[in-house]
Amino acid sequence: MLTGSKILEEVENGGIQITPFDKSQLNPNSYNVRLGGTLKVYTEEVLDFEKDNPSKVIEIPKEGFILQPGELYIGNIVERVATDKYISAVDGRSSVGRLGILIHATAGFGDIGFDGNYTLEIFCIKPVKIYPDMLIGQIYFSEPYGDVDFLYRGRYQGQTEPTVSRSSLKADELGKDYFYKG
Repeated sequence: MLTGSKILEEVENGGIQITPFDKSQLNPNSYNVRLGGTLKVYTEEVLDFEKDNPSKVIEIPKEGFILQPGELYIGNIVERVATDKYISAVDGRSSVGRLGILIHATAGFGDIGFDGNYTLEIFCIKPVKIYPDMLIGQIYFSEPYGDVDFLYRGRYQGQTEPTVSRSSLKADELGKDYFYKG
């Protein structure tokens, strides 16, 4: 896992891109990320893995928005993260977890080559008020062991907003550049 000073070095030399980057968000071995201003919630009671599931958009007001238990909120981080060199991952900050907010159900890491704004699968234990731009998580980077034979170019590459499941897309629909041979 990269230390804060190594993350800074890689940002400065282009091995890691974090946009916007604010040195004050750097930690001993991670980088704090902020919650975007938009959430999506599914509108159907039953979700289907093989279909596009409809959702609605919720803008988080400056005054805050109260998350409700039992609801899955699809959010994102403000920062765009990209690297063809490291495995990136996002996790919740301890302050957020101690309020009973979980920021990802299963999708906490990005394959080498991911470029975009991480989508968050947010849910909570008790009702809790959140705000746009609040520090919600932290990105950390790990060095791969072994050859990097191809880079991620999958369903969620380039996402900039909260992105609902694209599970209905089949690999052959993604085009020949799904995996880029390096």
